Amino acid sequence: MSRKINTAIEYYTKQGQEILKKVNANTNITADELIKYGEEMAIIEYKLTALEVAKES
Repeated sequence: MSRKINTAIEYYTKQGQEILKKVNANTNITADELIKYGEEMAIIEYKLTALEVAKES
């Protein structure tokens, strides 16, 4: 089970990094896009937190 959790953590960490790259690379980002990316990052961070808690259990 621990291996699956570590794999999921790696996946969501990479997803978060990709979003940050998109935001940082875009010089003409709109407010709507920024909000959308922020919501996606919040979901990813929530999942990562849950996975870290599960890993410790």
